[in-house]
Amino acid sequence: MTDISLDAIAEWTHRDWQQYAAKLPIDGRMLCGGDRVDAADGETVETINPATGAVVGHIARARSRDIDRAVAAGVSAHRAGAWSRMAPRDRAAVLFRWAALIERHAAEFCALDTVEMGRPIADMVHVDMPEALKTIRFFAESVDKITGTTTATASDVLHYTLHQPLGVVGAISPWNYPLLMAIWKVAPALAAGNSVILKPAEQAALSSLRMGDLFVEAGGPADAFAVVPGLGEEAGAALGLHMQVDKVTFTGSAAVGKELMKAAGASNLKQVALECGGKSPQLLFADLPDLDRAVDAAIDGIFANMGEVCNAGSRLLVQKSIYDKVQQRFAERAPGRYVPGDPLDPNVTCGPLVEYAAQDRVQGYKLCAEREGARKLFEETLRPELSAGAYVAPTAYADVRPDMTIAQEEIFGPVTAMIPFADEDEAIRIANDSIYGLAAGIWTSNLSTAHRCVRDLEAGTIWVNTFDDGDMTQPFGGWKQSGNSRDKCFESMLEYTQSKSAWVQV
Repeated sequence: MTDISLDAIAEWTHRDWQQYAAKLPIDGRMLCGGDRVDAADGETVETINPATGAVVGHIARARSRDIDRAVAAGVSAHRAGAWSRMAPRDRAAVLFRWAALIERHAAEFCALDTVEMGRPIADMVHVDMPEALKTIRFFAESVDKITGTTTATASDVLHYTLHQPLGVVGAISPWNYPLLMAIWKVAPALAAGNSVILKPAEQAALSSLRMGDLFVEAGGPADAFAVVPGLGEEAGAALGLHMQVDKVTFTGSAAVGKELMKAAGASNLKQVALECGGKSPQLLFADLPDLDRAVDAAIDGIFANMGEVCNAGSRLLVQKSIYDKVQQRFAERAPGRYVPGDPLDPNVTCGPLVEYAAQDRVQGYKLCAEREGARKLFEETLRPELSAGAYVAPTAYADVRPDMTIAQEEIFGPVTAMIPFADEDEAIRIANDSIYGLAAGIWTSNLSTAHRCVRDLEAGTIWVNTFDDGDMTQPFGGWKQSGNSRDKCFESMLEYTQSKSAWVQV
């Protein structure tokens, strides 16, 4: 199932993808020491196709003994220096070969993420796969750009600094972008010379396991990268408490992020890098430059990937003078853009939620919104033949108060809350009235308004007259309970190093 170009699979039909997915080889065993092995106790976890309820396969249920084994191998690899002391150009060459192998297996990776978590296949082909490849290649190109400094000292002294790998990094990746989010963490950590233990989300671990296979095939040291799937409260907790793990990087809920910080304090004071979701607002001012473009961005910003996006624009703040007009345009432009359907169909833009528990949770938020007095502005059609899957109809509520549950809590589903505001000061107050601070969008033609909002909004990323845009040069991460670190960008690779100061008497 190799050597099928991205351009070729971009032309595949629904039937092509159905036939391909039906023949996918499924191997859920963990990767440790370069080999696929069962968990120590032989236990597994079912992985379910949320579009149909069918069992996709069984993945290893790693526990503390399995984490111990993977960490021991990673420590050994780090101390031996086969990866950590490899010449930067040679390490980069491995990463480039790794990216090339993943690209050769593009169809397999796209299909795996779609059948495990419901990500629309068109998004896998046109977004996740190209972005994953860009990520690896960006950090491969950055390997030899890590530099230290020298400082002016007395003539008989040389002072310089250098950055060295941390050692063993535990990466806990989410299920909403299984391949891409795992690579956001693994690629910079490996590029910096660390050994990496990846614990992917149990709902969607298969693409991470295949990614690990191909790292070894690309010439990466077998002990430098392990993939240990399992439950967060077991495998994830074991990583957090392990005395020989030097850093844990995590994307997921704030509650779990707090537990990992406690685990660091209870163990070896390991570094903990967190990205813990958000409740991102889009602010539509009356002088916005293009109403239709802003409304389209509001629709895409909450309904793309079924709203299972950490920086989803789940709060739509609209100035009162255009509030009625925005509602009208939203109700006119939303229908048909995100109609739920089979995610293996390239024409489908909205698949199921990741699992039935998520479906129940999001439906509960919709009921709560209506009980609290929000007015349903729009709800997409949900066809009866989809009843076996974990589908939820994309929905927008208007006349939402800032203190309503759907305006405060992260829903992680295709539900948006439209909130009116009078002026800039009120918009900023409402936007900042959240425990989260991951991202925000501003729509205005006034440059001063834009810059004041950029200054005053409490979020890690602010978009002006666009939303959910950027590239690998842009740091991504949050303020407040959205997290304490940054993904993407060169600086994120430096977060996987530690500095050393040398003072040399000459």
